Amino acid sequence: MARSPERAIRIRASPDWRTLTSTTTAPASSASPAKRRPPRSSGGGLGRYIIVRALLIIPTVFILVTLVFVLMRSTGDPITAKLGGQLPADQLAERIHAAGYDRPIIVQYLEYLGQIATGNFGTTLTDNRPVTEILVTYGAATLELAFYALIVAFVVGIPFGLIAAYFRDKGQDASLRVFAILCYATPVFFSGLLLKLVFSVWLGWLPVSGRASVGAQLQMELLPNKTGLYTIDAIMTGNPAVLGDVLAHAVLPAIALGLLTAGVFLRLVRTNVIGTLSTDYVDAARSRGVSEYRLVRKHAYRPALIPIITVIGLQIALLLGGAVLTETTFEWKGLGFMLSEYLQARDFVAVQGIVALLAVIVALTNFIVDIIAALIDPRVRY
Repeated sequence: MARSPERAIRIRASPDWRTLTSTTTAPASSASPAKRRPPRSSGGGLGRYIIVRALLIIPTVFILVTLVFVLMRSTGDPITAKLGGQLPADQLAERIHAAGYDRPIIVQYLEYLGQIATGNFGTTLTDNRPVTEILVTYGAATLELAFYALIVAFVVGIPFGLIAAYFRDKGQDASLRVFAILCYATPVFFSGLLLKLVFSVWLGWLPVSGRASVGAQLQMELLPNKTGLYTIDAIMTGNPAVLGDVLAHAVLPAIALGLLTAGVFLRLVRTNVIGTLSTDYVDAARSRGVSEYRLVRKHAYRPALIPIITVIGLQIALLLGGAVLTETTFEWKGLGFMLSEYLQARDFVAVQGIVALLAVIVALTNFIVDIIAALIDPRVRY
């Protein structure tokens, strides 16, 4: 077999061919590992990530407000929708002109954006109240209900998800998966009516509707600096009976709305715990004799919570949407309840203001969740 001239020369030039091979195969331009620079992050740091996410709030709210304005105006002006057929044509036209609804739609839209930028959401047509007053008065009730519902979702969804993962493909797992499907597939108004029938009508354990009894509301109204959050106001009264009354009224609405999100959390926790239990470090712990219960509780629990945090923003939007039906079912006078009332009254000014505030809440919640996820999840790059 013939050798190449170059290889033959190299072999004759070195008495030790092993040394020659090791020196000739190494690339001349390769750097020592100790001298290698760490790769730079492709992002611009956490500060840049926060700024970008914060700036995305503006177009999100702008798009939602624009869609609401266009949809509301697609059926005509608010005065015609409210009073059409109740007034003569000349009086109706006079009111439309006085309110400025006979101007071009683009002029009305730009004026509406200017009002929102200054915090002025207009005045309701039904009761002639500033929309900002309605947002402040009833927004606290919706916030309180959403908070209670999240507690129910965490208390139910996370432990049941861990149990389903622990008993994977067994009877307990199958039962919990069916329960999760029922939770997020059952309409919230139906589950609310069912809860009222069982726990209020048949058993008589809990109140049927409302946020508090008349006596408790009178005591909270006497507070000099009431917040509108009945739980805090009840604590400020110093009367345990008032606090118990407020919490009793919140149980059924919180369960009806919280189970809607609990089903999603249950499936997420189950899926992620099962995925974590199949990783290499869990297999190594299992080979050392660690029990399955300890693996689920110590090794797979925390990684399974990361997806929960990342979807909380979407679930807040789901909760706010479900709050409309929940508040209507239980006569929980929050933004959802008032939104249904103003929709029935065809008060488009109030509807636009309430939906605009809900859009801001959803956008801010997603922003906060994105920041938290970036801080705790190493897979997020910024």
